[in-house]
Amino acid sequence: MQRRDARVQEPGTLGGRGVARHGEAPGAPRHMNVPKGLPSWLKLTAATVSVLLVAAIAFTAYWVIRLQSNISTAPLSAGATRTEGAANDATDRLQILILGSDTRDGKNSQYGSAQDSSGYGQSDVMMLLDISADNKRVSLTSFPRDLLVSVPACTDPKTKTVYQPHSNVMINSAMAEAGIGCAVDTVNKLTGLQIDHFMMADFNGVKELSNAVGGVNVCVTDAVYDPDSGLRLAKGTSTVQGEQALAFLRTRHGFGDGSDLGRIQAQQGFLSSLTRKIKADGTLGNPQSLLSIADAVTKNLTVDEGLASVQSLLTVGSRLKDVDLSKVAFVSVPTQPAAVDPNRLELVQPQATQLFEAMRANLDLTTPGATAAPSASPSPTSSQGPSSNPATPPSAPAVPAYDKALQAVTVADGTGVASRGREIAAALVGGGFTKAGHFLAAAVPRTVVYYGAGYADVAPDVAHLLGIPASQVESSNGIAGVQVYIGSDFTSGTGYGVASVPADVVKQTAGDVKCQVVNPALVPG
Repeated sequence: MQRRDARVQEPGTLGGRGVARHGEAPGAPRHMNVPKGLPSWLKLTAATVSVLLVAAIAFTAYWVIRLQSNISTAPLSAGATRTEGAANDATDRLQILILGSDTRDGKNSQYGSAQDSSGYGQSDVMMLLDISADNKRVSLTSFPRDLLVSVPACTDPKTKTVYQPHSNVMINSAMAEAGIGCAVDTVNKLTGLQIDHFMMADFNGVKELSNAVGGVNVCVTDAVYDPDSGLRLAKGTSTVQGEQALAFLRTRHGFGDGSDLGRIQAQQGFLSSLTRKIKADGTLGNPQSLLSIADAVTKNLTVDEGLASVQSLLTVGSRLKDVDLSKVAFVSVPTQPAAVDPNRLELVQPQATQLFEAMRANLDLTTPGATAAPSASPSPTSSQGPSSNPATPPSAPAVPAYDKALQAVTVADGTGVASRGREIAAALVGGGFTKAGHFLAAAVPRTVVYYGAGYADVAPDVAHLLGIPASQVESSNGIAGVQVYIGSDFTSGTGYGVASVPADVVKQTAGDVKCQVVNPALVPG
C-alpha cells in the first residue's frame, strides 16, 4: 500500500511545492534571487560621479595643505592691552593693517644687503584696510613712512627684550626692533583704533601677485626713468608686472615732488587699477583664479594667528567681491613737513584727529561732512569729564533778548592742537558772535563754558551753538563775559562730541582712473 505524504497541501501549491512568484526562478529561495543588471548608463554615471568626488576631495585637500603650508605667522601685538573681543571675520567690521616689508633676506637679497634692513625689517608700505560690516564700504588709509610718531613700549616676541617708548621717530621703524606687532600697536596708539589683523608681504610677493593677475595697468604723465628703483615707463598707460610692478611701487622719487607723498599716490593708483582689474575679471568669484592668486600671495605672506588659515583668508577675500568701486576709498592721513625736520612729516591738526575720530565712529569717508549721531548723554550730576560717548546738547534756546554781535566771547585753547582755538572762534563768529576771539591756554582734559555776572543768558546759547552739554556750563567770578575753555575732549569739528569726516582725505576711489604726475627730475632727456 502506498504511503501518503503526511504534509498538508497548502492552497495554491502544486505537489507540495510553491508556485513560482513572478520574476522568480521556480523553486529558488527568495533571498537568493539575483536582481536584473543595472543599465550601463547608470553604472557609468555612478562611476563618473565617484571619480569626480574623489578628485574634488583630493584637489581641495591638496590646495588647503599647499596654501596652509605657505603661510607664516607672527603675534598681532607686542604687548599692548586689547579691550575689544576678536572680530568675526565673516560678519563684523574688519580692520587689517597691510604692510610691505623692505627686508633683504632670502629671495629679496637682490635688492640690497642685510645692512639696508636690520632686525625685522622696516615697513615699506603701511595701509589700514577697513571693511564695513555690511560689505558696502572699504577704505585704505595710507601712513607715510616718514611720518613722525610716538612708538609705545614693545616686547620682542622672540627674544623677550623690552624696548622702551620712543617719541618723534619714523613710523616705518616701529617694527624694526620688536616685530610686526609693534607696528600694529603704534597705529592703534596713533588712531585710537584696535586693529583686528595684519598682512605683511615682501618685495617678492608684489612681483608674484602682479604676475598672477596678468599685469596691472598704470598711467604716467611723462616718460619716466628712475635708476634707483629701475622703473622705466613710456608716457601714457602701460601694463606692469614682475620687476616693473615692484619698481613702480618702490620708486621713492619718481612721482609728484619726489617725496614719499608722491609714492603713496602711485601706490594708491596701482591698487585702484588692481581692484578694477580683479572686479572686471570676476576673480574673487572664480575659485580657480582665486586659488592662483592665493598661492602667489601666501608664499610671501606673514599674518597674525587669527588670520592664519586658508578659510579665513578666503572669507576676507569673498567679502570684497561685491563692493561698488565708488565706495573703495583711498585715504591719506593729513600731513605737513615736520617742524623738527622738514625732511620728515607730522600730522596736520585738527584734520588728522578729526579723521581718526571719523574712523572710530565708522563713518563713510567718501562723504565729507558726514557726522555720527550723538548717543545718550551722561548723568548731569557726574563730576567726571565727558564719556567716550557724545553728549546730547541742550535744547534750542528761544530768540535771545540781546544782540549777539555785542557780546564778549573768548576761546581759551587748552587742546594742545595748533589752530584749534582759531577754528572754534570762527565757528562762533559764523553763529553771530562776531566779537569772538581766541588765545592759547594751559592744557585741560574737559571743555567748559564759563560765564561772568550778567551773562547767564548768553552762555547757554554759546554752548548750544557748539553742542556743549548744559552740564558743562558754569559761572565764574573771574570771567568777564563768556569764555569757552576747550580741552582735549574737543580737538576736532565744531560740534562737541560729534565725529565728522574732514574734507580732502579721500584722494581717489577705485572707480577713478588717474595718471601719476612724474617728477620732472626723472623725465628722460
